[in-house]
Order: sequence, then structure tokens, then C-alpha cells
Amino acid sequence: MSKIQVSYYAALREARGCTEEELETESATARDLYQELSAQHGFELDIAGVRVAINDEFVEWSTGVSEGDHIVFIPPVSGG
Repeated sequence: MSKIQVSYYAALREARGCTEEELETESATARDLYQELSAQHGFELDIAGVRVAINDEFVEWSTGVSEGDHIVFIPPVSGG
């Protein structure tokens, strides 16, 4: 089990009801973590439209999650 910090932006922040949280997870990869959180919090955004960063670097969804990581999920942003 890894203790991590997760930050949410835009639609994901609205769905989760907070900007960031610290949590424990058994997820092995960023993809696993997003799927876990989607199931828990009802995220409706498909993973294909979301970017993920770990420790301030954009990474592939297959990147591993480790103790102490800061993970950011960035959904598409619209504006004008």
C-alpha cells in the first residue's frame, strides 16, 4: 500500500468535491489509480481525454505509483 497525494482540476475537482487529498492505494499504475478513483467518485471522463502527471512530469498511464508520489489528473479544459 502506498501513501500518495492526488490533485484534481476542472471537472474532476467538481466531481470529487476537493482540490487535493492524501490517500493510501494499492494501485500499481496511474491507470489503475484513475480507474479506482473513478469507481469511488463517479468520474465520467474517459481516461483517453485526461492527462496524468507524477511528481511534476507528464507520464504515460502505465507509469508506476510509488510511496510519496504527487499525482495530478488534468482533464480537458474549455474556455473562451
